[in-house]
Amino acid sequence: MSTSLPLADRLNRPIGVLRLSLTARCNLACPYCCPDLEEPPGLLTLEQQMRVIRVATRLGAQTLRLTGGEPLLSRRLLPLLEAVAQARRDRSDPIAGLQAVALTSNGVLLSEPMARALRAAGLDRITISLDAAEGEAAARMAGLKGGAVAGDRLVRQVQDGIAAACAAGFDPSCGELKLNAVIQRGINDDQLLPLAGLARQQGIELRLIEYMDVGNRNQWTLDQVLPAAQMVEHIHARWPLEPLGRPRGGTARRWRYGDSAGSIGVIASISEPFCGDCNRLRVTADGQAFTCLFSAEGTDLKPALASERQLEQAMRQLWQRRQDRYSEERDPAAVASTHAEMAYLGG
Repeated sequence: MSTSLPLADRLNRPIGVLRLSLTARCNLACPYCCPDLEEPPGLLTLEQQMRVIRVATRLGAQTLRLTGGEPLLSRRLLPLLEAVAQARRDRSDPIAGLQAVALTSNGVLLSEPMARALRAAGLDRITISLDAAEGEAAARMAGLKGGAVAGDRLVRQVQDGIAAACAAGFDPSCGELKLNAVIQRGINDDQLLPLAGLARQQGIELRLIEYMDVGNRNQWTLDQVLPAAQMVEHIHARWPLEPLGRPRGGTARRWRYGDSAGSIGVIASISEPFCGDCNRLRVTADGQAFTCLFSAEGTDLKPALASERQLEQAMRQLWQRRQDRYSEERDPAAVASTHAEMAYLGG
């Protein structure tokens, strides 16, 4: 078995995060994400998933993030977490080098029993997605029928999920529980203060995400993007903020409330690209590897999954060829290019 050192791509960027999707399906229908109704064929087995994780950590990944679609829909989630936790306890296993195992969820299915099971299975962090704090906007952003009634129900479900996660031991003050919100100009930008207020009440860091041109189904246009700087300015006018910066390899530029009531982060892929230190490798539920969120096609890892040696060679070669800089090179005036869908990629 190879003991190769971590590698870098053509822009000297290492692998730092493996985002592994478990499903392309979701129980919501957010228009900006447009999830699939059915699974792609040929889902990776548990053994294959573990092989991908083991090789990625050997090549330098320090964080594993499990994504979807909605990963809580997948029956494969808990068995995978348990297998990863067992491997992390074995010092001879490369997976022992993982510093964090995280999950992204919309929180709807995050019941108290599920939250306790996730914690017991070794999950370190949860990021919950909620794009509005008020009913009408919440329903609109989640693609729900039923207007304010359906949206209010969704917000309550997510708040219950947050409470369940806290009760299970996920501590927001340690960054173990965060709230994500995609902001679209003219669609839910009126939710900035309500979302910030909700997050402040819960003691959770709110991360505001610029609406991105991922996928082809969402009909993205530049005029729907509210720049992160304007989001910060709007919140700062209500609750003064102090800058904390963005760590190398991180996606969020962070700000601290002046009254010590927590923090926010802004992910500005459109207005302030961070391609220069992007360290994420995405692997879909059916084994396609993507080196950029905005890629059109992935590299099929399944032919190399027969052995870790073959897989390591394939993943090493893939990363060494990597030179993606889509957000830095984006030309909004050009004809839109084809991208893989966000739910399939795992966000």
